[in-house]
Amino acid sequence: MADRDTLPLPLEVRARLAELELELSEGDITQKGYEKKRSKLIGAFLPQAPGKGMDPSVPHERRTPVTPGSSSRYHRRRSSGSRDERYRSDVHTEAVQAALAKQKERGKMAVPMPSKRRSLVVQSSMDAYTPPGEEHIGHQDTSSGSEGEGSMQGEGTPTSSQGSINMENWISRAIHGSTTSSTTSSSSTQSGGSGAASRLADVMGQTHLGKSEKNSAPPDVTSYTTDSIQVERPQGSTTASRATPKYGNAELMETGDGVPVGGRVSAKIQQLVNTLKRPKRPPLREFFVDDFEELLEVQQPDPNQPKAEGAQMLAMRGEQLGVVTNWPPSLEAALQRWGTISPKAPCLTTMDTNGKPLYILTYGKLWLRSMKVAYNILHKLGSKQEPMVRPGDRVALVFPNNDPAAFMVAFYGCLLAELVPVPIEVPLTRKDAGSQQIGFLLGSCGVTVALTSDACHKGLPKSPTGEIPQFKGWPKLLWFVTESKHLSKPPRDWFPLIKDANNDTAYIEYKTCKDGSVLGVTVMRIALLTHCQAITQSCGYTEAETIVNVLDFKKDVGLWHGILTSVMNMMHVISIPYSLMKVNPLSWIQKVCQYKAKVACVKSRDMHWALVAHKDQRDINLSSLRMLVVADGSNPWSISSCDAFLNVFQSKGLKPEVICPCASSPEALTVAIRRPTDDSNQPPGRGVLSMQGLSHGVIRVDSEEKLSVLTLQDVGTAMPGALMCVVKPDGVPQLCKTDEIGELCVCSIATGTSYYGLSGMTKNTFEVFPMNSVGAPISEYPFTRTGLLGFVGPGGLCFIAGKMDGLMVVGGRRHNADDIVATALAVEPMKFVYRGRIAVFSITVLHDERIVVVAEQRPDSTEEDSFQWMSRVLQAIDGIHQVGVYCLALVPSNTLPKTPLGGIHLSETKQLFLEGSLHPCNVLMCPHTCVTNLPKPRQKQPEIGPASVMVGNLVSGKRIAQASGRDLGQMEDNDQARKFLFLSEVLQWRAQTTPDHVLYTLLNSRGTIASSLSCVQLHKRAEKIATMLAERGHLQDGEHVALVYPPGIDLIAAFYGCLYAGCVPITVRPPHPQNIATTLPTVKMIVEVSRSACMMTTAVICKLLRSKEASAAVDVRTWPPVLDTDDLPKKKPPLLYKPSNPDTLAYLDFSVSTTGMLAGVKMSHTATSAFCRSIKLQCELYPSREVAICLDPYCGLGFVIWCLCSVYSGHQSILIPPSELEVNPALWLLAVSQYKVRDTFCSYSVMELCTKGLGLQTDSLKSRGLDLSRVRTCVVVAEERPRIALTQSFSKLFKDLGLHPRAVSTSFGCRVNLAICLQPHRLGKLADQGTSGPDPTTVYVDMRALRHDRVRLVERGSPHSLPLMESGKILPGVRIIIANPETKGPLGDSHLGEIWVCSGHNASGYFTVYGDEALQSDHFNSRLSFGDTQTIWTRTGYLGFLRRTELTDASGERHDALYVVGALDEAMELRGMRYHPIDIETSVIRTHKSITECAVFTWTNLLVVVVELDGSEQEALDLVPLVTNVVLEEHYLIVGVVVVVDIGVIPINSRGEKQRMHLRDGFLADQLDPIYVAYNM
Repeated sequence: MADRDTLPLPLEVRARLAELELELSEGDITQKGYEKKRSKLIGAFLPQAPGKGMDPSVPHERRTPVTPGSSSRYHRRRSSGSRDERYRSDVHTEAVQAALAKQKERGKMAVPMPSKRRSLVVQSSMDAYTPPGEEHIGHQDTSSGSEGEGSMQGEGTPTSSQGSINMENWISRAIHGSTTSSTTSSSSTQSGGSGAASRLADVMGQTHLGKSEKNSAPPDVTSYTTDSIQVERPQGSTTASRATPKYGNAELMETGDGVPVGGRVSAKIQQLVNTLKRPKRPPLREFFVDDFEELLEVQQPDPNQPKAEGAQMLAMRGEQLGVVTNWPPSLEAALQRWGTISPKAPCLTTMDTNGKPLYILTYGKLWLRSMKVAYNILHKLGSKQEPMVRPGDRVALVFPNNDPAAFMVAFYGCLLAELVPVPIEVPLTRKDAGSQQIGFLLGSCGVTVALTSDACHKGLPKSPTGEIPQFKGWPKLLWFVTESKHLSKPPRDWFPLIKDANNDTAYIEYKTCKDGSVLGVTVMRIALLTHCQAITQSCGYTEAETIVNVLDFKKDVGLWHGILTSVMNMMHVISIPYSLMKVNPLSWIQKVCQYKAKVACVKSRDMHWALVAHKDQRDINLSSLRMLVVADGSNPWSISSCDAFLNVFQSKGLKPEVICPCASSPEALTVAIRRPTDDSNQPPGRGVLSMQGLSHGVIRVDSEEKLSVLTLQDVGTAMPGALMCVVKPDGVPQLCKTDEIGELCVCSIATGTSYYGLSGMTKNTFEVFPMNSVGAPISEYPFTRTGLLGFVGPGGLCFIAGKMDGLMVVGGRRHNADDIVATALAVEPMKFVYRGRIAVFSITVLHDERIVVVAEQRPDSTEEDSFQWMSRVLQAIDGIHQVGVYCLALVPSNTLPKTPLGGIHLSETKQLFLEGSLHPCNVLMCPHTCVTNLPKPRQKQPEIGPASVMVGNLVSGKRIAQASGRDLGQMEDNDQARKFLFLSEVLQWRAQTTPDHVLYTLLNSRGTIASSLSCVQLHKRAEKIATMLAERGHLQDGEHVALVYPPGIDLIAAFYGCLYAGCVPITVRPPHPQNIATTLPTVKMIVEVSRSACMMTTAVICKLLRSKEASAAVDVRTWPPVLDTDDLPKKKPPLLYKPSNPDTLAYLDFSVSTTGMLAGVKMSHTATSAFCRSIKLQCELYPSREVAICLDPYCGLGFVIWCLCSVYSGHQSILIPPSELEVNPALWLLAVSQYKVRDTFCSYSVMELCTKGLGLQTDSLKSRGLDLSRVRTCVVVAEERPRIALTQSFSKLFKDLGLHPRAVSTSFGCRVNLAICLQPHRLGKLADQGTSGPDPTTVYVDMRALRHDRVRLVERGSPHSLPLMESGKILPGVRIIIANPETKGPLGDSHLGEIWVCSGHNASGYFTVYGDEALQSDHFNSRLSFGDTQTIWTRTGYLGFLRRTELTDASGERHDALYVVGALDEAMELRGMRYHPIDIETSVIRTHKSITECAVFTWTNLLVVVVELDGSEQEALDLVPLVTNVVLEEHYLIVGVVVVVDIGVIPINSRGEKQRMHLRDGFLADQLDPIYVAYNM
């Protein structure tokens, strides 16, 4: 900027300006921020010219868009710094823009934008994008979103801090009012001006405004309208006047064409579904191996892919290494020579952060100090007899980047002492990225001493005692400070032994691998010397030349040129520390001018920084340079920096032939370097290669597309004295053809010799014998792999196309991480992400590599901008590389782990990504487009006829799968209650014979008895209730009465009162006083559906039903009469009702299934008595027994055990309402222990409460005397697959308190039969007291086979195995058969089918208002289609299988175990296979410690996964990739939507089952208030 130099600016202002410019180029501040700060800085020195136009100090004024014609300073400034120059290429930018434009022509559908909770959206300072043609006045904020559509203030300038742009408004305006043609290509976006056309073109491409496809959806603007950027919470807003549904407000929303839909979510999913419907690229030819393993597609090579056609390459020989006579025999000899001959010659000049020379190290000082260090290490550590280090030992060198002099002294000190230096980075904290791996290297090298400088030693982290702590993973080290003042002088007669270079190790250079592990490359003394000679020859170094070094002097090119070769030639090195480059990026150019340096060693980054900062600095003259070594010439993208640098500095005396890119690697040292020629006519080599060809490993000069090309520059020829060839990157090292890309290998003395201590890896890398086409080695000497991919072009020029470490093989094609980075950065990145802070790596998911891109997002880019950028990056990478990105994540600025020199630490980033601790702020997953190797969807086979099934089963020796419990008829027992057909009669009989026998005891939360009922008390209470029903309710026989009671004794009395009055009771869970709005409608629904003529309840609930909250939730005027049983009439009823027909209804059992269906079943008196008898026999219940019950008493087996069994069997029931456990989790177990109970029943929710709530209290419970050793049976009452993990952890947890592991078992019931299995196990020592049942058995089945409705038993721990626990012993009087749910044919043993049951206690039918007769008869009266076609079966609706076990039961029969797999209603049919939600949920819960619960459901063929997050909301986005990965890996399914919600959002019913359908409805109605919703593409 010209105006800077014409002004007399003070030095500190100039320094600050330079810093600002650097910040801008690095992307640490925005253009706007830069201009603001800059104008502040130089405002005082600026002459205020009135004609200047804009005053830069008006902060809120929006600058008018800069048109290309007005080439203003700002515009030029902006575009030059717009991207990481290492990856910059104008050609590439144009290619990317063109690729994006092409994608637009294809009419990409809008990618649904993820929804984010407000708190997750980073509040940003930048104003939103202003639509063109409007001045930006003031700073209105309309971001609240709950104000709806009409709330745009002012002129409708949407400038919210979230960037909620009202697109429809703007688009229509832009189309009608804007003069810019809307078809302009979007390439104008790179200009940095706010081109209306480009923005509009983006929007159009995203929203289908044009008539792009006939079948496309109406323009869907949902991802842009103000209220869809994030899911927001209306804070006290008054918009929702409707009754609030359970999850919060769901406002209606209009899509683009004005059709209201039920919520943003459904619109977005619709959008996603439409996008996914678009045909993908033609799939590869399918090929399967059928061995029943789930068959993944094996990708077949595309027959049209390019193949290498050239001849086999020849190995290239570098020129002869000409040995000059005065070359020293070793590096130490050179040091000795210069140190004694010309001690005053400068060796190294170091700079301070102001660019002033800090210190000049002369050759004399270097020689004396190195000797001093050598003497002290050898003689002053340890004792004379036991020195700590001996020649040949390894020593760590820990020096900061701004102290090359101390490093040089220490390095040469080690060489003189014949020690092996291992230079490493300074550990800043105990947990540096990668520091652990460095520690591992030091440990494996046996390092015990670390040399360091005074300043560095002071700066190391210290413990309170002043010791340097041991860093994580590091060996114990002695820190040795090398400053002269701390060392004693060597005696006069001591002299280091100076040998000729030999095969001893000279030094070890560390190298970080792709996976983050650190290896040490050993370099011998002879290799070190030869390498210095080769560099001297190729670079033409001469004595006393001056060289400017910007590189890290501890390793690689910086070490070889700036520390080693320089000493061999007595050169003078000017060392520029990284810290100075940060303050003044021009410093190296200034030093070249100041010292008239002949050579400079830089990276392309340094050239780029200089470009950004040079701004017409007058006094630059680079004519002294004869060689500019570009150290990262092996990065294909360095060419653009070189070109741009030459463009700018050619006028400042820079000669084109001076730029010398070189290629190097830790293993092969310098691989190739371009020689500085004097002949400027010979242009350097260029290759414009097709990316498509490169991905197949072949070299094709690009002709057709011009879009996806990679331009390479040569890195010169092989080093003197070296032989170079190119071998295939994987498999046998076979020579490549001339038009094939492979790994460069070098045969030379001047390479590393091994990875320290790793012989196997060494063999593969340093001892490679390349083969020719007939398989013969091309040389007797081994080659070293360089880790560089490329080819040797005409004239022996080397071209590098990438690194082995950056190679990603996706679907059989090779892509280079650097190329992907370059493409991503070419999508106008400056606005959204930081240049140079982007990581690309691959992860393996489902047998293929998947590409992940992680970038740091600028704090001022809006959600929508970033999302827009992300979707364009995906399109660009797809267009240019023809590869899908699996996951694109943006993280907040400065959060990616860094390497010591400021780059991104790749392996650490990958590690964080995989363990879910990267904490991105934006994620876009595209598994639908990337994953092409899923198994083929299963085709249903034509059904097999019955005869074939019979024959098939006979041939394979399988029996038909059927089983039954003991026969009720033959069991003689002294069961007095059998004489009675009705429970009411049993109660009357007990009231007469044992009036004072206590049947029920109810406990309160403190564990004391709240109330109890004896036989006669219950009888009398029931009589009074019957009187009340007759008198106040005026009910007739057979009328229905709803009992709305809390769990307790009133409920039991009311039930028998109804039986005494001849009415049919229905138990209903009372509404929750804290949650009336959601629980009362269910009560109302049951009361209406059951046609109850009246309701009975307590006074408290009566009041609740008439409260104001209740009338808000339901219409209270339509309740039937409500009777309050707290005040009962005093008199006895005249006569108790005598039922006559046992097949009439005894009671109705209503329950909400997990699929959200309310189903009532009819229980007759016969069934009820049979049921009680069956349980009595199975559990051996007698009047002398006590049973503890902690269950909900409203439906199913829970109700029967709570209300009916005690009356039938006479045992005492200790009732513990599960709700009391929320106050006191130990209540149930304490009661079991206190009453010395042997049998107890609970539900899964109770078991979970105990496991979670008492996990840490077992010791204190033990000390309170809790003892569970008497428990013989603990049965979980359930209607689902046994939760094996929960029962096992419960058993393990309470084993210490005496609980026998075999005591815990489960029951299984369903709507049609409330209990099919119930297995109280008889334990050994108690076996004499009753029949002994076998243990519950667990089998492992193959989950993949289950999806095909097959059962395949596998060993425990085998992949894809799923443990299933038997559901309990079949009850007496129950018969089971497994049938095919579609054909209704019987199935063989171990086949998965529907469980059908035949039993005396089956329900007699559904009770519904609109009797769906067909459904009912099918469920309750089914017959097999063949085989036994006479028996009438009831269908349970559950899938399971029977398996005959080796165990026998008491009668000597072999025991048949029933395994329940899951409900048919819940199973999801995806890709032709049957999935049970619980299996997917189990996988998901395992993936991350913060996922506490998970539920899955499908919506329009998309799998939706909802996870509850127990952690900070920042972790929400970490879960998206993990969930997607695990479901792909384990279930071969692609997740469509991932929803992250708070704990407790997934609804669970009283039995502890997930209500997935409620969840689905809540999700689609937008009521979940999610933290984050990700729509996977």
